[in-house]
Amino acid sequence: MKRILISDSLSAEGIEIFRKTPGIEVDVRTKMTPEELKAAIGDYDALIIRSNTKVTKEAIDCAAKLAVIGRAGIGLDNVDIPAASKKGVVVMNTPGGNAVTTGEHAIAMMLSLARKIPQATASMKAGKWEKNKFMGHEFLNKTLGIIGIGRVGSIVGDRAQGLKMKVIAYDPFIAPEAAGKMGITLASLDEIFRTADFITVHTPMTKETRGLINAEAFARMKPGVCIINCARGGIVDEKDLYEALVSGRVAGAALDVFEEEPTKNMALISLDNVICTPHLGASTDEAQINVAIAIAEQVVAYLTTGEIRGAVNFPSVSAELLTALKPYLTLAEKLGKFEAQLVSGGIKEVVIEYSGEILNYNVAPLTISVLKGLLTPILNESVNYINASIVARERGINVIEAKSSEVKDYTSMISLTIKTARGTAHAAGAIFGRQEPRIVRINQFTVEVIPEGRMLVLFNEDKPGVIGNIGTTLGQNGINISRLHLSREQVDGKAMVVLGTDSEIFPEIIHKLQKLPHVLSVTDLEM
Repeated sequence: MKRILISDSLSAEGIEIFRKTPGIEVDVRTKMTPEELKAAIGDYDALIIRSNTKVTKEAIDCAAKLAVIGRAGIGLDNVDIPAASKKGVVVMNTPGGNAVTTGEHAIAMMLSLARKIPQATASMKAGKWEKNKFMGHEFLNKTLGIIGIGRVGSIVGDRAQGLKMKVIAYDPFIAPEAAGKMGITLASLDEIFRTADFITVHTPMTKETRGLINAEAFARMKPGVCIINCARGGIVDEKDLYEALVSGRVAGAALDVFEEEPTKNMALISLDNVICTPHLGASTDEAQINVAIAIAEQVVAYLTTGEIRGAVNFPSVSAELLTALKPYLTLAEKLGKFEAQLVSGGIKEVVIEYSGEILNYNVAPLTISVLKGLLTPILNESVNYINASIVARERGINVIEAKSSEVKDYTSMISLTIKTARGTAHAAGAIFGRQEPRIVRINQFTVEVIPEGRMLVLFNEDKPGVIGNIGTTLGQNGINISRLHLSREQVDGKAMVVLGTDSEIFPEIIHKLQKLPHVLSVTDLEM
């Protein structure tokens, strides 16, 4: 008998799937404290959650039998995925189940903001008839700027075109041809800030997008712009937004997400030109039924047949093949993730070449792992082993899988070439020993890089003192170097430094490194 714990509210349709499956017993225990979860989780084979339950490393350490964590929805900020992976627990989500609902909510917020519907409703309920106070704006021929046109952003763009709006978008990871098929024109962030009447955010929360919409951005925006955020709190800096709203630079804001939830920022949400909802983007009956059914079917399939669907930390392969391929799956994903953070411009083509003993196996799961690694820094939790190929196709990325019988320097190698609008980048990897992934080539440089943790990649002129200056700058800013790899083309030519650090490298430190003599470029990565 397999036991399932549902610790957050789940639609009855999903619960019914569990209860009708022979060999499965389900318990629903919502609003558990962290201590109660740790005490209970050891008795269960599966845990079903939404956004309230925090699945910490401490909870996972108490889970003696746990085989799978299922998230009814997309966001996995509340799950310690590395801890789950280390313990062999499959983590699943349902990224497509609420995309339509979230996109529609953004449109509803935009409409309500422009026509001041919440304010007018509150006025009437207070017994007033203030017809002249709530003058609104129409949408015909207005410009909507979308930041991020993934699943949700593309839905917003489609609906906005139905309102006869001009739709432009900023997304550095999508090809112009793919955006054109959606009827959307790609633009720079600066162009969106200068020309858009409405700006809506639909990116994941990453180190690049945190505080993306800040005081500097507001200063560049068209006066009277309206801001909509139904993505993640923190992408729009709340303090800077407050100042822009008070000054009138921003005419209004519609917010569904906040830096802290539940929000305590009453000064912001109390402004007359702010409308807000308590993270309701996915809160429709249809969406909650969809994600409940999806996660129930995925978890049942895994517990009863071993089939893995919708996993974010394991590919969909048989147990036998997984044992043989696991080190190469890790290597493939690391290669993709490494290169994604090095290249710039929309990705047009990905060429993955396999050589050596790995050709004795079906390499299709490895290609999926490369794509997941490549797309994860771009889309965060919305990409998994199931949808990676689909997302790549939707973004207009041409994926080419090649096999080479040529004898290489290693018994098996995976080579990755990425073509973007700005150029071509190359990396290759191999397995050292039985389990250890290494990146052995970056463009024209031969290396033996361990792809883990926080890293810096620097390209520089091969001149005396460069390495010393880099080390001194990091040391003066309290950054300890954990690993260091050097490579060069030739004496006095171009060189490369790849180093690992024990702590985060802040933008001001990157700026100092970029200013050092003979340093050509600096990129920080997180593996």
